[in-house]
Formats: sequence, structure tokens, C-alpha cells
Amino acid sequence: MTVCLLLLSAVALMAAVPVPRALTRAVWPEREPVVALWVWQCMVATVLLCCLAALVLGAAAVFHTVRDRVFAPAPPAVTAAYDLSTAPPWAAALTVLLACGAAWTTAMLARELAEARRRRGRTRAHLRERAPDLPAGLPGGRGPMLVLEDEYPDAWWMPGHPPQLVVTTGALRRLTGHQLDAVLAHERGHARAHHDWLLHLSTALATGFPRVPLFSHFCDQTHRLVELAADDTASRHHGHLTTALALIELNQHRGVLSCASSHRLLGERVDRLLQPPPRLGPRRRALATTVAALVPLLPLLITFAPGLTALG
Repeated sequence: MTVCLLLLSAVALMAAVPVPRALTRAVWPEREPVVALWVWQCMVATVLLCCLAALVLGAAAVFHTVRDRVFAPAPPAVTAAYDLSTAPPWAAALTVLLACGAAWTTAMLARELAEARRRRGRTRAHLRERAPDLPAGLPGGRGPMLVLEDEYPDAWWMPGHPPQLVVTTGALRRLTGHQLDAVLAHERGHARAHHDWLLHLSTALATGFPRVPLFSHFCDQTHRLVELAADDTASRHHGHLTTALALIELNQHRGVLSCASSHRLLGERVDRLLQPPPRLGPRRRALATTVAALVPLLPLLITFAPGLTALG
């Protein structure tokens, strides 16, 4: 069991410190933002699985009640393979630390989701007040698309139940038909990929553990990569130039596409659309996706290896 805890700790430290720093310095994520998002998610899953597996093993070694529940269906040989009776002295401290971390992570996720729900509720109430009155029998501001009377050009996707695409009349006047289609495709790309959930997860982890490089970089990169991925969705259907012009037209007055974007990110996005970098080949994309998907299996392999060896 001691070997398992040490190996899990080593894998978690590798995935939490040097790997994210290497990913932030890499150039290829800009070429394949969807693959890069998948890699980041796999790294986060690896760290969380390592902590969860270490927590279960440590609790089983320290508390007999947990041990009886976890290893109840296992043969005696499997229980003996983990050698839980000879847990090191630091196992109890590690178990308490991991339990506190798990509770804090759950609290941060719950707080982020609750705050997001409250923000959506306030925004929807505000939009209902601003929505123009329609003739009797029409759904008003509850349809899949809501047009607001506002000279300020803007368009965004409002997640929730039901999701809504919000567009101002200023955007309708400023954008051409093709540019408006590109903006709508961008926002629908966010909705189809459920980018709002990724943003909530990354924000909660970065807020709860700001000194962990993986979580802080995951938050920063997620906000950047989801925009690049949505730009790619729009440009594939409506062209790079049309999408770039739509971004410029929408943001001449403020310099940002959304509240989470910065001037620097907008410039990078426009430059990337005007001079699109070459994509990775299919084999390299498949290799990166497969390797990233296999990494979270390491904690499971380390955890179950003693039991599988005893059964074999």
C-alpha cells in the first residue's frame, strides 16, 4: 500500500506541476484547440483520480470501517496484497489532508454552480425586462433566440434551460448576413461543446487551489481555447475572413468579444483567423488524443495492480 501511495503522489505531482508548464509553452494547442482542451481535461482528471485513489487507500488503511466496506467483496488474498495493516505513520496525515481537499473541491464546485445559476437568473430577468413586447400569442423572450433593441452591437449565448441566443439590433445593423451567420455559428459552437461547464470547472478549481499550477493554467487556457475552438467552428462554415471581420465589427467599441476576453486575446484571434496556422495531421491528432486519454488510467492501474496481481 505504501508503494501505491508513493506512486500516486508522484503521478499527481508530475501532472500538476511540470506538465501544465510544458503545455503552456507549447505551440501546437493554438493549431488544435479542441485537442488541447481534451489534453487539459485529461491532466485534471489524472490528478483528481490520483487524489481520490490515495484517499480511499489511506482511509482503508487508517479506518477499519472503511476497510471492511471497500474490501468486503474482495477475496482474502486481494486484501492481503495491499498490506493495509502496516500503513506508514504519514498515511493518516495524508488521508486527512486529502479528505479536506476533497471537501474543499466539492464546496468550490457547488459555490461556482450556485453563483452561475444566480447570475443566469438575474440576467434572464433583466433580459425579459428589456425584451420588446410582441403581439399576443407569440412566445416573447422565451424562444431559442432573443433580439434586444439596443444600439450597442452584441451577441452571446445564454446557457440554461432553455438556452437562448441573444442578439442586439445594433449587431443586426452593423453585421452583414454572412458575418451574422459567423457570429451565430461561433456562439452555437460554445453551446454544442458545453463550454460553460468547462469554464465553471476550471474557475472552481483555480479559485479553490490558486497555487496549484495545473488548476491555474487550466483556468487561463480554458478561457482562451474555448474561444479559439468556437472561432474554428465559425470559420469552417463561413470562412476565416468573414469570421474575422465579424469579430472586428462587433468589438470596435469595446475591443473585446466577451466579458472574459482581453484586447490581447482579440488581437490573437483576429490574426489567427487572417493567417490560420496549419492543423496537425490526422495521425498526430489521433496520437495526442489517445495518449491523453490513457494518462488518467495510470492512477487506476496503480490502485488495482496489487489486487490483480494477487488474483493472477
